[in-house]
Amino acid sequence: MVEGTMKKSLMKSFVWLLIGLFLQFSTVAPVSAFTIGDEREVGEKLLYSVRSAFEVIDDPDITQYITRLGQSVLEVAGIQYFDYHFFVINDKEFNAFAAPSGLIFFHSGLIETMNSEDELVSVLAHEVGHIVKRHLASRMEKGKYTTIGSLGLALAALAFGGAAAPALFTGALATGQSINLHFSRQDEEEADLLAYGWMKNLHRDPEGQIKMLESMRRIARYRSEKPPQYLLTHPNPEERLNTIESLVENDHKTSKANVTATDDFEFLRFKYRILAKVKDPRDFKMYLANIIADSRSSAFRKMMADYGLAQIAANENDFPKSLALLEKVTAYFPDKNILKTDKGVALFADGKFIEAEKTLRDALAGNGSDMYAAFTLAKLLYRSHRSAEAEKYLQEVSYELPECAKVYFELGQIASDQQRTGDSSFYLGKYYLYEGKLKEAEHNIRIALRSKTMSDKRTQESKDLLKKIVKLQK
Repeated sequence: MVEGTMKKSLMKSFVWLLIGLFLQFSTVAPVSAFTIGDEREVGEKLLYSVRSAFEVIDDPDITQYITRLGQSVLEVAGIQYFDYHFFVINDKEFNAFAAPSGLIFFHSGLIETMNSEDELVSVLAHEVGHIVKRHLASRMEKGKYTTIGSLGLALAALAFGGAAAPALFTGALATGQSINLHFSRQDEEEADLLAYGWMKNLHRDPEGQIKMLESMRRIARYRSEKPPQYLLTHPNPEERLNTIESLVENDHKTSKANVTATDDFEFLRFKYRILAKVKDPRDFKMYLANIIADSRSSAFRKMMADYGLAQIAANENDFPKSLALLEKVTAYFPDKNILKTDKGVALFADGKFIEAEKTLRDALAGNGSDMYAAFTLAKLLYRSHRSAEAEKYLQEVSYELPECAKVYFELGQIASDQQRTGDSSFYLGKYYLYEGKLKEAEHNIRIALRSKTMSDKRTQESKDLLKKIVKLQK
């Protein structure tokens, strides 16, 4: 276990150094002309390297939820330079980071500290605020960076910290660059004020923003010897908290009247599904048991803790226990359609295909945009030898969630079974691309292009994809 952890840590360090190396030989841009195009290039190269070094939680359900919240913020934020993408990373650090070109990463360790959707939206809005104001681009232009490579190296160190950071800082300093990408007091004030205004426009409770700043202040006080990366790049939690509290106090009457209450069901489901994937099950069970045993916990919170226990049981292949807990939770929340999907997923994993199919189709009848149900139903249909219908659902998922790697793997399997070798290699190429495995992606796309059976549209898409992959490796 220790050896595996060390290898993973070394791999992360190695990948971040590779970022610096392949970015180092990218186009040299004067610091005064760090353009939108440059920002897109840095962000895109960073993203695919992140995918190769970190576990991005690429679950259709989790991706759809965080993207929906992000899009709600963008709707009130106005016209944007970039297409935004939101990711959850399996990492215990208290961290979130807005990378160039609209990439926003949330570490699972930060989500673990949150207790409401308003808290999550406040952090998401704050990070969008940094991108809208192009704060990172501004810091880059004001620094001593001379290449996109040195920018990428410094950015990677600040964004992800941890074991990789020392090597990255050393590498950046060796090239004569200064690390000056932390946000200034003015940057933080601007992002906080934007987030506060957007929260009001979304009828969100500004207390969520206060709660997150209180968490930052508490962590800053108790971890002063080794503050988390988020506090290094997002300083001054005390001053920021005072500012937002003053705004809330001034707006007290109007802000409370403007708030639309949320029951936090979707948020806690999102949080517990993540924690069930990333935390030691013994620790997570104890955490949930404490909620259930605490007399101060509401019936709602206790029921959501039971939901978390259902997720753990499913991960441990104890499907009778998982299904029993889900039935209990569903009885408490009879109007929550997504619980049908959870039940269908558990039944499918337990090999009860007929019951699972009925449950998943019921879930989709209640919510046709539920890509978690659509993806799971597609897998069930494929394993039941109904490939044509499975492919239809997978194509829908790929349209709604175009960067979900798993869907392309499933499509590749179907194409391979049907001896559509060109399409199969194309889908595998996309799968490897979104897994961050660029050499494997290039290899499969080149195989696809040698096929004589692909459509003209698919051939052109493959050519465009190959150009992108080759560029990403330079």
